[in-house]
Parts: sequence; structure tokens; C-alpha cells
Amino acid sequence: MKNPSIQTNPSCSVGSGFEFRHSFVIRHSNFVILLAPLLLLLTLSVSRAAEPLRALLITGGCCHDYEAQKKILSEGISARANVTWTILHEGDRDGKDHQFSIYEKPNWAKGFDVIVHNECSGKVTNVTWVEHIAKAHFDGVPAVVIHCSIHSYRESKTDEWRKLLGVSSFRHQAKREFEVVNIKPGHPVMKGFPATWHHDPDELYEIVKVWPDCIPLAESLTPKKENEKHPSIWVNTYGKARVFGTTLGHGNETMQRPEYLDLVTRGLLWACDKLDEDGKAKAGYGKQ
Repeated sequence: MKNPSIQTNPSCSVGSGFEFRHSFVIRHSNFVILLAPLLLLLTLSVSRAAEPLRALLITGGCCHDYEAQKKILSEGISARANVTWTILHEGDRDGKDHQFSIYEKPNWAKGFDVIVHNECSGKVTNVTWVEHIAKAHFDGVPAVVIHCSIHSYRESKTDEWRKLLGVSSFRHQAKREFEVVNIKPGHPVMKGFPATWHHDPDELYEIVKVWPDCIPLAESLTPKKENEKHPSIWVNTYGKARVFGTTLGHGNETMQRPEYLDLVTRGLLWACDKLDEDGKAKAGYGKQ
């Protein structure tokens, strides 16, 4: 058997750089394999799959250790998924009245594949401001909404933020331990999450409304009143955007649990349509 021969079309020109006008051809017996176009397609496919998701984390406000949480979230998720971060941390002194500076931009979410909201601005009521924030997501930018972001803008007269979240909540119970029950174990986001989860003391947010396009994935049970249940993990659709949300995550102890970081990572990937039906990251987006 003869060795395969590699031939090239010799026509090329040299100027400030090299311009190749040929394809590599491997000839063997009676068949010809056009190698260059195939390699080009494979290279483009791999490079697209490996491009990291560009996430913006907006964090700050009262009542939480956002200095620690921004590291827990960004580093924990990047250890599990192909995600790079821009972090905006503001407003700790202003507490619930802070208006994050990035929202002043007309196209504030431009350049990002997903926005992670872990902010606490419950006293901001300006309807135009709140609807401007929500519109970026309605137009298609995925969102992850965590803990106090559920109570942000809750006193505003517009419902657009609540529609984005997928739930309406205006108060939470005292910080204590409670049970979280996985009610959709077949959903990709909940694959690997325990059937019941007993974690560190947290704040149980009372959900008074679930919006039509929201799908609750887990419920939290009020201690000693187990028939009183509130969604605490869910997915939502808002306009063109996918949204993952959880009320869990008041304390650093909860947030740094592997179960929590695994959950939020799957939620982020789901929001970006990078999670398969088995709860695994799609090719190029996983780290484990």
C-alpha cells in the first residue's frame, strides 16, 4: 500500500502577508479527502463552543455581606462553568435607596450574555427607572435573580420587575432553618438537587403571586406549618428572556454550599440555553 500523498495548489501570492489560494488534498487509492474545508469548519465550531459566557453581576445594598458574596458567586460559578465576569458593586451605604449607575445607560445590558441580579434596592420606586431595567431583559437578555433582588423595587407601582422575576413577594419570615422540597426533579435545573434540602438558617420569602410564565421548581416549608409553602426556586420566561430565580441565599453559609453553587450554575446555564436535558453543561460550557 502506497503512503498517502499531500498535494497543494501552488498558486499563492506574497505581499504584506501571505494569501493562500489552495486546499490541502490527501489522495489515497480512489478517493480524495478535501481536508482544509473540514478542518476550518471543525475549528470554527470548537472556537464558538469554547467562547465563555459574559456575565454581569450587579450586587450591593443593605443587609447582606455582598463583599464576600460577589466572590462566592463569581468564583464558584466559574469553577463549574465557562463564564467570565464583570462585577458592579455599589450602594452598601445607601442601602435600599441606591440606584445602580449602570442602569443610567440607554443600553445598559449591551455586551453581556447574562445578568446576575444580587442587589437590594427595595425603596427605589421610580417607575420609569424600574421599567428601563426590566426592558433590557424583555428584549432578550437572560437573567439570574437571587434573594434580595426579589424584594428590590417591590414598592414601585409598576409590575414589570415582578413579571421579570416571575413572582411577587413583599416580606420574608425570620431567619431560621426550613426545608426546601424539590418538586420538579425531572427539570434540568433540578437534576442533582436533593429531594429535600436542609441548609443553614435563611430567610423564607413569602410569595403572594406566581406569574403565568413562571414554573416553580422547589418549595420552602414554613416551620411548624408545613402546609404553608412558598416557591423558592423557579424558572421564568419574560418577553424573549429566560430567567432563573431563587429566594435562597441570605447568608454566606448557604451561598457557599456546593448544592447551592451547583444549582445557581445550572440555572445560569439554563437561562443562557447552555444546559442539556440531563442537567449537564452543553459542549464547551462545563468545567466538571
